[in-house]
Amino acid sequence: MNQPVVEELFGTDTKTINRYVDILASRGVERGLIGPRESERLWERHIFNSVAVAPLIRENASIADVGSGAGLPGIALAIARPDLSIVLVEPLLRRSVFLTEVVEELALGGRMEVVRGRAEDCVRTFDVVTARAVAPLGKLVGWTKKMFLPEGELLALKGASAAEEVAAAATELEKSGLVADVRPVRAAANLEETFVVRVRGVSRETDL
Repeated sequence: MNQPVVEELFGTDTKTINRYVDILASRGVERGLIGPRESERLWERHIFNSVAVAPLIRENASIADVGSGAGLPGIALAIARPDLSIVLVEPLLRRSVFLTEVVEELALGGRMEVVRGRAEDCVRTFDVVTARAVAPLGKLVGWTKKMFLPEGELLALKGASAAEEVAAAATELEKSGLVADVRPVRAAANLEETFVVRVRGVSRETDL
């Protein structure tokens, strides 16, 4: 753990993020939400990677974190950005039960909600939809576009192949009236770079 970076990203709430990491390293591994080999690199690979998207999100935004799994990036974002209201959307029962337990244990219930269900069945709209390691971009867009159109956006955390995913999703993007660009991000200056694919309606293209 890089303590100065943790304090930079989470301010006075380092106790909460440390507790969340402890939960991931114990119950998260025991329940199969986190791989056993991942426990030693939770900070760099999961927590810092998740909050790297935070500067792209405006203040007081409503967020849907689809396929939330163990709560990444949703729970990490909620701790780093208390101004956000976040709904964790997760179709699998065991994962949604875990998420509910964690939200309650970390006292985040006032600004977080867990919804068990598929993104494509959600009838609510949000300012931002986030997703991390959920599906290829074309499928993800098909599942989530109703959740952020017409005025919102999808922020999908991807790896180095982000540009290739955008190219592969060109047909789905055009059919849906969407445009996408790739934003390199990092949680702090000395941390590894990752990539966010930002997807918006064509009507907002001038804002890109």
